[in-house]
Amino acid sequence: MSTSLEVPPQQSESVLTLTEAAAKHVSGMLASDPENTGKHLRVYVEAGGCSGMQYGMTFDERRDNDLASDFFGVQVLVDPISANYIRGSVIDFSDALTGGGFKINNPNAHSSCGCGKSFHG
Repeated sequence: MSTSLEVPPQQSESVLTLTEAAAKHVSGMLASDPENTGKHLRVYVEAGGCSGMQYGMTFDERRDNDLASDFFGVQVLVDPISANYIRGSVIDFSDALTGGGFKINNPNAHSSCGCGKSFHG
């Protein structure tokens, strides 16, 4: 009888899509800060915001059960609970002076606020 512990397999699934513009911006952010070496982009959903749920993005290390996908050299991590809310979303980036920044187009959002950072799923 074997007593070795098996590591759960890393899951790879495209929960969302990161556009090339967004991936280039994320790559630049990762490269500009040594603290982010070896980290990946984590996209998540949490309670809050003016519409009930809000999006979050951070640089993080991969965890067990993360769903991961690679876009233009950027690995994107999503936890299974957040995946239920953002499946099929597209993250884009614009450097326009007005309305610039990351934009998330979420087909699961029944409504969203004017700032685009929160939604009702």
